[in-house]
Amino acid sequence: MFRKILIANRGEIAVRIIRACRDMDIIPVAVYSEADVDALHVRLADEAVCIGPPASVDSYLNIAAVLAAAKATAAEAIHPGYGFLAENADFARAVGEASLKFIGPTPDVMQTMGSKTSARRAAAAAGVPVVPGTVEPLQSFAEAQEVAERFGYPVMLKASAGGGGKGMRLVSATEELQSAFETAQSEAAAAFGNPELYLEKAIERPRHIEIQIFADTHGSVVHLGERECSIQRRHQKVIEECPSPIDDPSLRIRMGEAAVRIAQAVGYVGAGTVEFLVADATREFYFLEMNTRLQVEHPVTELVTGIDLVREQITVAAGAQLSFKQEDVRWNGHAIECRVYAEDPENNFFPSPGTITFLQVPAGPGIRDDGGVRAGSEVSIHYDPMISKLAAWGRNRTEAIDRLRRALDEYQIDGIQTTLPFFRRIVRDDEFINGHLDTGFIARFWDRTHPRLPDAPDKSPRSETRDLALIAAALFHSQQSKTDSLKDTPTLSTPSRWRMSGRVAQLESKSALANKPSATEAD
Repeated sequence: MFRKILIANRGEIAVRIIRACRDMDIIPVAVYSEADVDALHVRLADEAVCIGPPASVDSYLNIAAVLAAAKATAAEAIHPGYGFLAENADFARAVGEASLKFIGPTPDVMQTMGSKTSARRAAAAAGVPVVPGTVEPLQSFAEAQEVAERFGYPVMLKASAGGGGKGMRLVSATEELQSAFETAQSEAAAAFGNPELYLEKAIERPRHIEIQIFADTHGSVVHLGERECSIQRRHQKVIEECPSPIDDPSLRIRMGEAAVRIAQAVGYVGAGTVEFLVADATREFYFLEMNTRLQVEHPVTELVTGIDLVREQITVAAGAQLSFKQEDVRWNGHAIECRVYAEDPENNFFPSPGTITFLQVPAGPGIRDDGGVRAGSEVSIHYDPMISKLAAWGRNRTEAIDRLRRALDEYQIDGIQTTLPFFRRIVRDDEFINGHLDTGFIARFWDRTHPRLPDAPDKSPRSETRDLALIAAALFHSQQSKTDSLKDTPTLSTPSRWRMSGRVAQLESKSALANKPSATEAD
């Protein structure tokens, strides 16, 4: 087993890996940028090395700096987490050339499955159905036009080299194609340094379901069931659950076997995820892509199967066999995860950087929060604004939702906008409760919960403003009622925290007659 592991990442995933290392009596080494000098993962690690300025290209994406940190601390292996260099084949290759162990698949496999077009070819060769579309990058707009006409609209343009919704455009008609093609190509070049696109037939009302697979160097390949990841904004997941509300054991077996065939065909080692689109009406599924790393949503699989995926990654990288066989995997209960972001859902999920002034993390039966911040932490403009992953487990989906609802109400983060109010509404939504999910869920939810007046779409007050006004009025009335008999001016000497409609606010009134009550939004 390794004695020391360097974690080439930051935030909540770095914290998660540090904790796995501690469980295994392995020394964890952190790296950090100048912006993260006081970050939680830096404080928790045994050793920490600054690898550059705040910009990720100069720090967390700087391969030479990461390898120099590993050499300086005598680390034996590098865990990439997810994001940054996690799926960079050149980085994995450089780690091996530096006589270090990369905790993940081989560079060649990463390169094959990291390209969406070569991954589609590999899936098709393994007998796994793929969405009808091109298996080679488009060479021109004219080719895109010809292919789109052949498959019929709607179609999807996608970046060959990337994911996360970047370089992706849904095209509903031929007159939209050229603009979408040029925009997707430009976005792909900026995000991945590769402008190549491919085209797929768009699946109507698809569910996004993925299969967690694991393989060792001794020939064992298993799957750990599915995760439903259909609730997405800008093609990025925000709520995931295990198992899918479809709850179809036959579908799980068929998709699991398909994912295992792909992993076997390319000689995969370690943790990976095979993603599928599932037609909600027919239950037909199609290969979408493979992520050659640990997934953000891995906690829900851990909660349901009881298997520590990070620990398993480390032991497999050290040469051990998987600690379980396919017949050992059991799915117990149901788990749902919300990705808590520093974003303003009311403003198209725009990032909300700033300082966290107050933090109250939920706990209790069935609750797990994988966080990477503390009170006083700065949410930087330089990185992904994820704060934590809040997961709830229950004996069934109903109990998991009940616990998640309670945990979301307990969760308090002051100083920045977060997605917590958005999630509090989602878990009370009938369509979510009944499991009617697909990738268009958020758009429909927004239409149901944010009706617009046709004559004045931008003039209705924001809901939080109304909440704060009501809280202030209730506070003033309460204090006045208590003091009317004394005919005295109501006064509050200390701030009071109030909750209304899932929001927390802090109010202070010095003199109710001389000054208006002031309100400061706290969540």
